[in-house]
Parts: sequence; structure tokens; C-alpha cells
Amino acid sequence: MSTVALIDYGSGNLRSAEKALARAAEECGSGHEIVVTADPKLVAGAERIVLPGVGAFADCMRGVSSIPGMVSTLEEKVLSRGTPFLGICVGMQLLADVGREHGDHKGLGWIEGEVVRIAPQRPPGNAEPLKIPHMGWNALSLSSPHAMLDGMDKADVYFVHSYCIVPKNPAHVLATTEYGGEIAAIVGRDNIIGTQFHPEKSQAVGLAFLQRFLKWRVARVS
Repeated sequence: MSTVALIDYGSGNLRSAEKALARAAEECGSGHEIVVTADPKLVAGAERIVLPGVGAFADCMRGVSSIPGMVSTLEEKVLSRGTPFLGICVGMQLLADVGREHGDHKGLGWIEGEVVRIAPQRPPGNAEPLKIPHMGWNALSLSSPHAMLDGMDKADVYFVHSYCIVPKNPAHVLATTEYGGEIAAIVGRDNIIGTQFHPEKSQAVGLAFLQRFLKWRVARVS
């Protein structure tokens, strides 16, 4: 049976993500086993990898890096072998070069760019300023066609975050959302995709997205 490695590094709502992925696998008939693991050997044998994340950028990066062999295994699997990879929330933010939450902290550097605090513009008139963190349902706006995003244009998904990724290459932004300005909601390249929103909390839209991830076929990374 093919496995999906859901990486446990001491951060993230693993139970919700595990349940959502298991349901997606059952409903789409992909046959995947969802394995929550902090063992690089199990990650090395997985067909797909999911990196969740809740909390501060530096804490999450420290958690991943503190597992002996985890970062090198991820680089081998994802960058060299083209294993399908999904990063969720801070797990997506870690793809950047640097996170600027409470100082500057090095990320994985898989998608060139930075993670910065959301700075929403004040609404016109007497409207209350938008609150940080950005929490709740917001609509997606697709930037370009992508096999993973079929039917997601204008779909509502669930966000909880105070920081956002700003890729250097605009082509790496696959979808945005509006919250006092445009925010990257989905980023990706090659076999890598990341969501600022939580698919596991986004009901039918999120479940369908996870189903597509389990069936996603990508060209071999050169």
C-alpha cells in the first residue's frame, strides 16, 4: 500500500489533517495509508509527503531541523526525486528562503521569497480596520490553471494566519485571496504545492483538494 507521510515535528493540528487525508483517500479510492511520523526512514519510503504547521515560523523550522536526517530526506525526496509534496499553513511558509516573524529565520528555500506580517489596508470610510490574525472564510482567485486547483476559483476556504509568503517569482503564486490587499493563498512549482489556508478545515472544497493531491501526477523534476 502506498503511504502519505504526514510529518510530526511537534507542531500542527495533526489529528485533523490525518482524519481529512484518510477520508479523502477513502472517498477517492486512492488506497493510501496516512502515516503520522517523525521518522525520516518512513518519509523516505512514502509516495507523498504533507508538512503541516501551526505557530511561529522559527519554532516550526526548528522543529523540522531538530529531527536528525529529516531536512536532508525531504530534500532528496522532494527536490531530487520529485515526490508530490503539500505544505499547509506554516508548513507552506517554510518553503520560503526566510521568515521575518520575530527576527529573520532561514527557511527551506524551495520557493524563493520571504514570509512577512500581513499589513491590510484600512477599509474606506468608517469601517473597522481588518483584524490580525486573518481568521475565517475567504474566496480564492486563481492566478493560472493548475491540475490541483480544478473548480477552486472563487471557492471559500478557511484561513488562520498573521503572516504570508511573498514569492520572488510571481509565477509561483497559484492563487490569491483578498484581505485588505492581495495575499498569496496557494503557491507551488513542479511537484511542490502549499496552501496558506487549511484544507482540513475547508469542508467539501478542502476535501476535494486533498483528493486531487492524492491523485496528482507530476512530471519528473529535472
